[in-house]
Amino acid sequence: MTQMQDIRKKSEAELSKLVQDARQAVREERFKDKFSRKASTVRNAKTEIARALTELSTRRRNVDTK
Repeated sequence: MTQMQDIRKKSEAELSKLVQDARQAVREERFKDKFSRKASTVRNAKTEIARALTELSTRRRNVDTK
């Protein structure tokens, strides 16, 4: 799982890629067999998505106010 300090160091392109990869991981995990799914994988991926999107929206909001 990626920490918020690490996310703040990444560029917008890297954050977008992180969101795409995490969404793909959630999608793949959701369509697996019922007995091979791992809830922790989905939870961690969703947390990474939320952190990355939060940082992206914060950056975009700060650019608008400057």
